[in-house]
Amino acid sequence: MATERVDGLGTLPLAADLELVTAAHTRAQLARALGTLQRTGVGGAVAPFVDVDSDDPTRYIVYLEQAGLGMPDEAYYRKDEHANVRAAYVPHVAAMLALAGVVSEVEAHAAAERVMALETRLAGGHWDQVRCRDAQATYNRMSFDELVELAPSFDWRAWAESLGASEEALAEVVVRQPDFLAELSRAWESESVEVWRLWLTWRVIRGRAPYLGSEIVEENFDFVGRTLTGAPEIRERWKRGVTLVQGVLGEAVGKLYVARHFPPAHKEAMDILVADLVEAYRRSISTLDWMSPATQELALEKLAAFTPKIGYPDKWRDYSGLQVSSDDLLGNVRAAQAFETDYELNKLGGPIDRDEWFMSPQTVNAYYNPSMNEIVFPAAILQPPFFDADADDATNYGAIGAVIGHEIGHGFDDQGSRFDGTGRLRDWWTESDRAEFDTRTQALIAQYDLLSPAQLDENHTVNGALTVGENIGDLGGLGIGIKAYRIAKERRGEEVTAEDLQRLFTAWARCWRMKARDEEAVRLLSIDPHSPDEIRCNATVRNLDEFVDAFDVQPGDGLWLDPAERVRIW
Repeated sequence: MATERVDGLGTLPLAADLELVTAAHTRAQLARALGTLQRTGVGGAVAPFVDVDSDDPTRYIVYLEQAGLGMPDEAYYRKDEHANVRAAYVPHVAAMLALAGVVSEVEAHAAAERVMALETRLAGGHWDQVRCRDAQATYNRMSFDELVELAPSFDWRAWAESLGASEEALAEVVVRQPDFLAELSRAWESESVEVWRLWLTWRVIRGRAPYLGSEIVEENFDFVGRTLTGAPEIRERWKRGVTLVQGVLGEAVGKLYVARHFPPAHKEAMDILVADLVEAYRRSISTLDWMSPATQELALEKLAAFTPKIGYPDKWRDYSGLQVSSDDLLGNVRAAQAFETDYELNKLGGPIDRDEWFMSPQTVNAYYNPSMNEIVFPAAILQPPFFDADADDATNYGAIGAVIGHEIGHGFDDQGSRFDGTGRLRDWWTESDRAEFDTRTQALIAQYDLLSPAQLDENHTVNGALTVGENIGDLGGLGIGIKAYRIAKERRGEEVTAEDLQRLFTAWARCWRMKARDEEAVRLLSIDPHSPDEIRCNATVRNLDEFVDAFDVQPGDGLWLDPAERVRIW
């Protein structure tokens, strides 16, 4: 589609969405408009998603998640460190409302203040990032009647119908943050319909802005890009287009990526690496001196039940039902989002699709899925610097080996360890084992709470409680990666030397090279469950005796940690 045509249309493509909002004169009509807009990609006050039921991993269920904010997180509405972002947010909302033509420039600031006031109220009902990590606290299954009792003023049925959900879809739901839904209900009743319409108008403009004319695209980027992340200029249009296509047609693009960049030999090498990492974990769990035989037995059963997925899915997704046009960018986005909404809702009542992937092959990442007890490694992470078919074992076990170990480790971190080998959320540890595990994780939390990225001042520290799951994954992943490397060397009848370990740790360090602007570093400290990359690298290795020995680290060195303070879990 020609850029000139998009610019010529300006905000005209918003007309259909905005008409839905202006036509809503009652709360019931507003709930219906909200569902219709969420179906096509506009963010709502509550975010629904379909996933495996954590209490019954043989079925899908709808989860309801807190939402409704225009800034990254509830902390941005209250913490002093984000005061500059708050100060920029209201003028930004005002500018966007005026550019969209929904209010005059004279009225825009007052309108933006009303949006900010409502979002601040919603943020007050949000759980913080640490509490949202709690797998048990966020599992609150209830019937439709119980949902209505929790949040009675919101018309759940009208909202669900317009979202495209059947009446049975909300027969049972899991509410992740009940306190928020209660506050949403109170706000839905006490705030005027006019204020809610204004808020939803803003949600429409914000959600659709990247697909409109250049003036509103630039204003949107000025806040989302420059203010929040420090990026000085927007990416080229073709790059933004590729990102959009990847998001909509991830596996179609992935099929092309795999054909070009992921030969069968890479998959065969990964099979060996994964097998070595699993065996290393098996040996480690079997010899843990702090875990009882009863818990060890169940942990080994869970480990044996892990399903590894490597490179790409066995069954590619079918996109033939998605209809797009060559001259309607925003219409294509709406159609794609509706297609995705239907895809998710259609899972309800059906069997669990264990072939499904939740990342595309061209994504440089990996994940552990506790509900399916699976570890997944897309093809794009199986490239340098993480994996190199021409590199020696020390390099690969220190890089992708540690990543594999990290993902396996998520099955046994502070939250993953609460799921059993079938994917069910239940307490399968003895009380004494859980207490010892918690003691070790608290020590790790205390370590990371003291750390700051080098580029920021000492007031910007890691949130050890927010990042503890990923920190456990890093520590266990690299430690078990070393054990797996020893297994690989044993197979060849070779000893592991200090030089071998130096290469392994150097490969680990190469994986975490990263540059971030200060604004982005601050944002990630607030919302990212991962520690900053430099800390992921250095805070992990200083806990490992193997690192200290390989590099002869001495007291007084920057990466020295007293042996009594080193944490070892797996």
